[in-house]
Amino acid sequence: MSLEQGNQSSKSTKQASSSEINSWKRGFTPQAEIWNGRMAIAGLIIVLAILLISNSVFSG
Repeated sequence: MSLEQGNQSSKSTKQASSSEINSWKRGFTPQAEIWNGRMAIAGLIIVLAILLISNSVFSG
């Protein structure tokens, strides 16, 4: 691939708007991966909060 071909291929991609990134789309899409990561972090925070609360309640 020459340098000119690389520049042309990078020009053909467009940036996603914030409404596109936050939209619900089915399948293996970048939007689905973003929501998957958000839900994983939310689940992790919820589990850690439950552990901290239960430890403070049952420890004494």
